[in-house]
Amino acid sequence: MTIKERQFKSGEFQFSFLSFKYWGLWFLAFILMLFAMLPWAIQWRLADLLSKIAWKSLASRRKTTLRNLEACFPEKTPMQIEVKAKQVFVDTLTGVFEALNAWYSPNWFKSRVHIDGLENLTNNQENGVLLLGTHSTLLDAGGAACTLFFNMDVVYRPQNNPFLDFLIHRSRARVYKNQIARDNMRGLIQNLKHGHAIWYSPDQDFGLKQGVMASFFGIQAATVTAHRRLMDISKAAAVPLYFYRSGDIRNPQYHVLVEPKLENFPSGCEVSDAERVNKIIENQIRIAPTQYMWFHRRFKTRPAGEQKFY
Repeated sequence: MTIKERQFKSGEFQFSFLSFKYWGLWFLAFILMLFAMLPWAIQWRLADLLSKIAWKSLASRRKTTLRNLEACFPEKTPMQIEVKAKQVFVDTLTGVFEALNAWYSPNWFKSRVHIDGLENLTNNQENGVLLLGTHSTLLDAGGAACTLFFNMDVVYRPQNNPFLDFLIHRSRARVYKNQIARDNMRGLIQNLKHGHAIWYSPDQDFGLKQGVMASFFGIQAATVTAHRRLMDISKAAAVPLYFYRSGDIRNPQYHVLVEPKLENFPSGCEVSDAERVNKIIENQIRIAPTQYMWFHRRFKTRPAGEQKFY
């Protein structure tokens, strides 16, 4: 295990974090803690205000969001697409405040969470469960909602900045039982073999070295296949997981949907398995379309000979 992996796993403090170059991040962390103490009525209004600023200032993210939505929802008019895109920004900034509540005020969620299909998890956890989910704008709020009912590990990408990585790791430790670096396959397999439930989102474009081309909203997209190998080795079950927000933003309700275990998965065909998982994720996204991270470049890898998507 490398030094970086050890630090990620333990979230150890380093005295170098006290140096001048990290003071700005310390100040940011302090501000975020103050934001977490604000009443929800102020938090969601701040999110709405910040989303308008982000919409105007983050041109690249705005263009990517619009492009993704117009391609995945061709039945929508340009005006409807723009309305949805702006709501993606609202939901994303709202998700930041929800994540802060998950980190610093987790009790805020207790009376607001509803779960459906918990038996699909508990009936399959003997050999571990790989919870196939999406990159939702709820961020760690979805994780906090889940952990009111069951313990869950999470897979995520360590930050390049060591102090930021430390800060996020320590904050997320209040939500997740274990945090596993994306490239720590040994840790993933070990935890699955010990019967853990691990949230894993196979919905981003990491190129074809780690996946295959498969349909997503009717568009060919590079789709990761690493989870198939994880399941082959660990004998874990694949259980789709989705969480989303509903109701009036002034009194939001959070829903956790645990779907039935995937039978005959993985099969002998990478592409058919990728198509199957993409369809599940697509159906989940359609429940609350603007609560997905559409600002990611999901279709940046194109089939040979096809023009760039963005």
